[in-house]
Amino acid sequence: MTNTLLIIEDEALLGAELARFFRKVDWEVNVVDSLQQAEKLLREQNLDPLVVLSDMNLPDGNALDFLERLKPDIDSSEWIFLTGYGSVADSVRAVRLGAYDFIEKPCSLDRLNLLVEGAARSARAQRRVQLQNASQNSQYSIDSLIGESPSMQSLRSMLRQVVNVPFSSLIVSGETGTGKGMIARILHYSGIRSQAPLVEINCAALPRELLEAELFGYEAGAFTGAKKRHRGLFEQAHTGTLFLDEIGEMDLDLQSKLLKAVEDLRIRRLGSETEISVDVQIIAATNLDLVEKVAEGLFRRDLYHRLNVINIRIPALSERKQDLEQLVPQFIADCNRKSAKSVSHISAQAWQAIKAYNWPGNIRELRNVLERCVLLANDENLPIEWLQLQAPQSQISGIQASANQQGVFIPLDGSLNLHEMEKFIIQEALNRTDANVTAAARMLGTTRETLRYRVQKYHLKCNF
Repeated sequence: MTNTLLIIEDEALLGAELARFFRKVDWEVNVVDSLQQAEKLLREQNLDPLVVLSDMNLPDGNALDFLERLKPDIDSSEWIFLTGYGSVADSVRAVRLGAYDFIEKPCSLDRLNLLVEGAARSARAQRRVQLQNASQNSQYSIDSLIGESPSMQSLRSMLRQVVNVPFSSLIVSGETGTGKGMIARILHYSGIRSQAPLVEINCAALPRELLEAELFGYEAGAFTGAKKRHRGLFEQAHTGTLFLDEIGEMDLDLQSKLLKAVEDLRIRRLGSETEISVDVQIIAATNLDLVEKVAEGLFRRDLYHRLNVINIRIPALSERKQDLEQLVPQFIADCNRKSAKSVSHISAQAWQAIKAYNWPGNIRELRNVLERCVLLANDENLPIEWLQLQAPQSQISGIQASANQQGVFIPLDGSLNLHEMEKFIIQEALNRTDANVTAAARMLGTTRETLRYRVQKYHLKCNF
């Protein structure tokens, strides 16, 4: 990242002195004596300085007016204003416009150098955040949601409406593993606050006292172990989004404090009497029925209504099984890329098992199962023996009643370990094909070479 400094100064001698000084400390310096020349550099020549050092009043206008007009196009540069006669009004306006500092002439070059270095650090940090956000915007776009089922089309349509409005709070609901975190990130990175922070916390992961300290922050000495001031998540998410996952697990007394913060947009750190204004949008996620929790007295009714401005429900995978046709190949391709594998073929038996299963763990379970299969695959075939999906109860009953069906009943009572299960499945396939490896491999949805390796591994008898 180039250290580019733009100096806007109509006093020729001062401009030359500043340019000479900053070039000596490794800055790439551009000097102009008017706002018109500065605008030409910034707009027409696409100059993108880390820091702009500008006189306040120039022959062709006021630099604060200039900054306010150009701010949308140069928001990654930090501005420092120099003036021979400052006023409180100008100082306040400069801060409101996001200026890094506002100082009066004359000032020492050493002091000015410290200010410019500090402004440069701030500008670099802003640009890193913008790059990260650009990457996140691409990763968490609405179009990244896979599936053409009616429920997924409806979800995408809902998201496209929500990301364009300044909502204060909403609830994302759905079963465990449906992708509530993914939806929260899409709402943020595709929304109008995408350039601001997204701060996440799982409300079920921390005890009540620690969760309160994390949300609201604390002053030094607020409690044992609080050695220094800590900015809470509300402050960290200022101008951005606070994502409260598993909101239904929060203690009732902490819910009342959360309600006040959400309604007033003001918080107090633990150990402090000072209120701090915060500007955040809240996304709360839950896998519980909050209406039922309210009826049971386990969730505050007023907090539920305050958060439930918009409710986005994510369908379970069992409700959109047609999307498996897109999800499975995509997840396998992702796993191939990460593990340097080349699984590309899914047998009819494997597809039948995948589609028959109800996926109670939803997308998370599907992804994990496919990752296991890819990691343990020896060739381009998805190994059906590593799917290890429990069939629906109706199928299990049929398998137990008739031993000559294609299914195999495996006890899941701990009597067999993983290797013993695999050995059992292979032996059963060999038994049903008169120990013919080619036929058994076809039955198991794998290759003859893969099955031969496992037959030798477990010292089984067969006809090669």
